[in-house]
Amino acid sequence: MFKLVIILIGLVVGVLLGMYLPVTYSSSYSLYMSVAILAALDSVFGAIRSHMEKRFNTAIFVSGFFGNAILAAFLAYIGDRLGVPLYYAAIFAFGDRLFQNFAIIRRYLIDRFTHK
Repeated sequence: MFKLVIILIGLVVGVLLGMYLPVTYSSSYSLYMSVAILAALDSVFGAIRSHMEKRFNTAIFVSGFFGNAILAAFLAYIGDRLGVPLYYAAIFAFGDRLFQNFAIIRRYLIDRFTHK
C-alpha cells in the first residue's frame, strides 16, 4: 500500500511539473522527442505489467526507461542524417510492445475485478 502511495505522489508531482514548468524545445527536435516519449511510455507500461505480475525490478525499469528513450531518439537522429526514416523501426517496435503491454494489463484488470 505504501508503494502505491509513493507511486501516486510521484505521478501527481510529475504531471504538475510537466504542466507548469516552461520547458520548450525547437520544432526540429519534435521527431526525436516523439519517438523518445513513445519508448519511455513503453517502459512505463512494461513496468506496470511487471508490477502486476509481481516481478518488477527498479534497476531494469530505470535502465530501460532511459536506455530505450535514448536509443529511439538516437535511431531517429541517425536516420535523419542518413536520409532514411529509421524512426519507423522505433515506432513499430515500441508501439507494438506498448499495445501488447496495455492488452495484458487490461486483461489482468478485467479478470481481477470480474472474478471476485
